[in-house]
Formats: sequence, C-alpha cells, structure tokens
Amino acid sequence: MGKSINSNHIQQLIAGDEAAFDAIYEAYSSKVYRLAYRFLKNGQQSEEIVQECFINLWTNRHKLNTEGDLWLYLYVIAKRLSLNSLRQICQSRELADQLVNHIAIVHNNTEEEMLVSDLEQFTERIINKLPRQQQLIFRLSRVEHLSHKEIADQLQISPNTVKNHMVEALKTLRSQLQYSDLIFLLALFFGIG
Repeated sequence: MGKSINSNHIQQLIAGDEAAFDAIYEAYSSKVYRLAYRFLKNGQQSEEIVQECFINLWTNRHKLNTEGDLWLYLYVIAKRLSLNSLRQICQSRELADQLVNHIAIVHNNTEEEMLVSDLEQFTERIINKLPRQQQLIFRLSRVEHLSHKEIADQLQISPNTVKNHMVEALKTLRSQLQYSDLIFLLALFFGIG
C-alpha cells in the first residue's frame, strides 16, 4: 500500500537513486495496475500504463515535492494515461460498443471515491435525459441487475420491448460519448455486476 515510502525515498528519487525508484515501484505498481485495469479491463494495456506511469515519474522526478503525496501524483498520471487509451479505443466503434455494453453504476465505496463521484454525476446527467421508460429500464437492468424477463414481468411489457429500450438507451449513451471529451462514462467499472 506504499506505507513504507516516505519523504526520504522521494528525496533519493529526485537525486536519481535507482534503489529508491525500485522501492517506490514495488510499493505502488500493483495499485497503478488495478486503477488502469478498472478503466481498460485489459491486462496487457494495464501493464503498459504501469510502465508509462513510472517512466513519467522517473523523467519528471526533479519536479516532485518531497513532502507531497506520491500516490496522488501516480494516481493522476495513471488516470490520465488510462483515459487517453480509452479515447483511442473509442475511435473504434466495435470496441466502444463492447465497453458501453458493460456500463454499471457502483456505490462510492472504493479507494477512488472522487473519481466514482465524478463518474456517477456525469452518468446521471446523461441517463436523466433519456425518455422516462428507457431511464427506468436502464436503471432496473444496470443498477438493480434485473434480467430482461424480470424487468418485463415487473413492468408488464414484453421482454422484446425491454431489449429495444436497452438498445436505444445504449445508443444514446454511445452518441453522447462521441460528442464529449468526458470519456469517463466508459470507466464506470464496466465489469461489475
């Protein structure tokens, strides 16, 4: 968790001490990987983010504050790199469709609390623009985790109607992505649920 890293390590890193760099890598690389994986759901791409993140740390070590929060610094770099990767993925419609189809909303109970809060607010704004029936069906599916049949039974409509509403809702979300820099939507922990 990086608890053994202190200002001495940062001072040594700034001075170009490779042993200090190795200790910092050991302490934080798995956290950076987990953060990247939340966005990308791809092991190889997440490993690449880890490498880029620590290359960035090494090349910009002279800018570090010895009393600063090193994890926060790495977190910001890793998040930016991950979002850049997502932007590239979004240029492929097929990959973007796969990601959007896994959107799920989670409660604010992870170590990335601020990020989740931002994501939830952004998603809520888009979902709130959907027609009422689409909103309801989307929430029952992605928040309550009900199957199409369960939703159909609850709303007394056909499963096919539920499916059509979900297709339209996802199409709207995808089109919002195409016109927005906030690719955050893709990062809504799409593997959960």
